[in-house]
Amino acid sequence: MIDGETIVYGILVSFAIVVVLMPAFIRLLKRIGMGKRIRIEGPETHYAKEGTPAMGGLLIVLAVLGIAAFLELATGSFIDASTTAPLATLALVGVLGTIDDWLNARTGDGISATQKLLWQTVVAGAAAWQIQDTYQIDQLAVPLVGAVDIHPLAFILIAAFAIVATSNAVNITDGLDGLAGGTLIFAFIGYMVIAFTFGQPNLAELCALIIGALLAFLWFNVHPAQIFMGDSGSLALGATLAVTAVITGQVLLLPLIGLVFVMETLSVILQIASVKLRGKRLFRMSPLHHHFELAGWDEEKITLRFWIIGALAALVGVAFYMATVGLLS
Repeated sequence: MIDGETIVYGILVSFAIVVVLMPAFIRLLKRIGMGKRIRIEGPETHYAKEGTPAMGGLLIVLAVLGIAAFLELATGSFIDASTTAPLATLALVGVLGTIDDWLNARTGDGISATQKLLWQTVVAGAAAWQIQDTYQIDQLAVPLVGAVDIHPLAFILIAAFAIVATSNAVNITDGLDGLAGGTLIFAFIGYMVIAFTFGQPNLAELCALIIGALLAFLWFNVHPAQIFMGDSGSLALGATLAVTAVITGQVLLLPLIGLVFVMETLSVILQIASVKLRGKRLFRMSPLHHHFELAGWDEEKITLRFWIIGALAALVGVAFYMATVGLLS
């Protein structure tokens, strides 16, 4: 039986495993030449980061999957309806990100955007279908409103879109030391609380494992970073966050709980639209964190302030969930 104490243990165990293994993992990545290639069009302050190992997310993914496998062997009940889709998504999108990181380090070019999107869409569609088939969902929780009827196909489309969009949004956010890792922690904490109170303790425990692994990763990723998350982490964890949101029935809270990811993605969309329609930029550079860099903010200040936004957004999201549950009960 998973309770609050078990969740705390999950965070601690996951943290301990990743924090112990990460130094050797960093040395391995350096030895095989898995250094990050910095974009020429990026801020000049990032040029010094050239060569920093860029596949830290792989260790997070492997640690979480490994602990989950151990829990299943030990209890025979950890992998259930609530954890199957998130674990499968973490693994499958993790493979995509790992291949992309590998190719980027070797050739400077990763998997094409079209190929990435196709892979993500297939995984997202399969996850959304599996969740719909398992839970037979015909209602959607609307924050502060309550449950509204929804056609199963419409639910699958909304869920798949959320998974693909969040996967890419987290990837866009992963541009400063500690930024994506910290904001992901707050988002997963929000959904861990929701899953636990919603009666999905195994899903809450899975969130705890991810939180612990991310905390350990941050130990090495805060400025100046010794290792970057890479697509192996950002794409996989973003997709897994969205799958978690879908399974808890609170996918419409995802834009709030993951507010930083929405801000970063919207800045890119608005920048492109402004250039095409007005012939000039809306921001100094996109994503949004680069805009503040060019405005003279220190990297640490941007990261910490975005963390604050992420923490507050997660708190408000959980509060909205509690209010919505009150309406539904």
